[in-house]
Amino acid sequence: MSDNLFETFRRSFPADPAARPFIERPDGGVLSYADLLDLSGRMANALVELGVRPGDRVAAQVEKSPEALMVYLASLRAGAVYLPLNTAYTAGEVRYLLGDAEPTVLVCRPELLEPVRALAGELGVPRVVSLGEAGEGSLTERTRAASPDFADVPRDRDDLAAILYTSGTTGRSKGATLSHGNLASNARALRQAWRFTPGDRLLHALPIFHTHGLFVATNVTLVTGGSMILLPRFDAGEIVRLLPEATVMMGVPTFYTRLLARPDLTRELVRHVRLFVSGSAPLSAETHKEFEARTGHAILERYGMTETNMNTSNPYDGARVPGSVGFPLPGVEVRVTDPGTGRELPRGEVGMIEIRGPNVFKGYWRMPEKTRAEFREDGFFVSGDLGHYDERGYLRISGRGKDLIISGGFNVYPAEVEGAIEALPGVAECAVIGVPHPDFGEGVVAVVIPKPGATLDEREMQEALAGELAKYKLPKRIFVTDGLPRNAMGKVQKKDLRERHEDTFAAAAP
Repeated sequence: MSDNLFETFRRSFPADPAARPFIERPDGGVLSYADLLDLSGRMANALVELGVRPGDRVAAQVEKSPEALMVYLASLRAGAVYLPLNTAYTAGEVRYLLGDAEPTVLVCRPELLEPVRALAGELGVPRVVSLGEAGEGSLTERTRAASPDFADVPRDRDDLAAILYTSGTTGRSKGATLSHGNLASNARALRQAWRFTPGDRLLHALPIFHTHGLFVATNVTLVTGGSMILLPRFDAGEIVRLLPEATVMMGVPTFYTRLLARPDLTRELVRHVRLFVSGSAPLSAETHKEFEARTGHAILERYGMTETNMNTSNPYDGARVPGSVGFPLPGVEVRVTDPGTGRELPRGEVGMIEIRGPNVFKGYWRMPEKTRAEFREDGFFVSGDLGHYDERGYLRISGRGKDLIISGGFNVYPAEVEGAIEALPGVAECAVIGVPHPDFGEGVVAVVIPKPGATLDEREMQEALAGELAKYKLPKRIFVTDGLPRNAMGKVQKKDLRERHEDTFAAAAP
């Protein structure tokens, strides 16, 4: 039996594929499971005609659409390796990624076809085709002309299904190689943990070049045989309009803060929804509490990475604890260790989070030394995230190891300070960073966004925090702003913040 991920999905498709929608468009259009089989088969044939062979890479830098998802599914069926590219990547970033991955086919937006063809010619990418947000383009024309009959290419569980590149904020971007087995195991674990059924309708407003929107939202829907309402992007008004038709919504924290800013977010609006999931960035405890108070729903927060897919989740049944990411998923092991020795630490002690399981990636594309450096001898992947298990066994994330602040010789974990600040009246969100300090090595700095209409005073906030945090954890400066630098998934870019505020304490130097 083939381990091709598409075959795993196919086993959950309805007996009558024409009878159940896979994608529902906001305008009322429907793509059934029969349509999925027809279109993905045609597109797989089109890719093969373009020269794609098993193991070849198919890169796509296109806007979100049902047709864009078909590129992913057609690549799986053809035995190719799917390479989704962030639509915000610059020409320089695309140049590096194409040179590194060496795809056989690149799918781009129609308006960029000529400059992309020129770049592809420089890099030796054999074929470039186009696909627009409305489904137009040369790939669509080829797909329409192709046969819907396609025999899925057999794949083993360790054969590659996709490469996702990390952000590269600390150097050269790395391609995380994910196998058919990695993705299938995680989809099945999430289906079990989150109680997905064929009757679920997922409100999908996430990007599909990222693990959250592609491998969590889409794969879980497919491995269950459910449906999704596919929005091209997050729009709070459209979310409010469509929530009564959905049973599940997955989002990033900014989705929930923006919804909370709307008076029409009510219990009645969400009474048909059974589950709200948050991930890709930390959800503040205050947002968690406010959302539950307003809607009656406790958001389920989980923890994952590009290299591992999802690792832990708050329970479906049981307490969803604000500020925590719950327990390891079925089949996944998560431990906390001393970063220097690798010794496993007891509950309550902060250390390095390490993960082992069928969800963990195969390694970094063409970077064997980097791959070896990130794995322990017993197979655990060193995540780079710091955290601890609390007294109830819930995992809590303290932040990235590179974001750890060492002030006066003491470790300061940004998540702890952020939680204390976000509990203050009038604070909507904050980010805590460490910047050079002449006396302490690093000084704690907070950048805070106020709630609408609130006025925040630096000195008053520092005084309020003095009763909550040890002196070495207190922010030496608090800056009030109207926004924070973020990536496409809403994650605050602390590297950018550190660069902006690196001279904060320069005047204090002797």
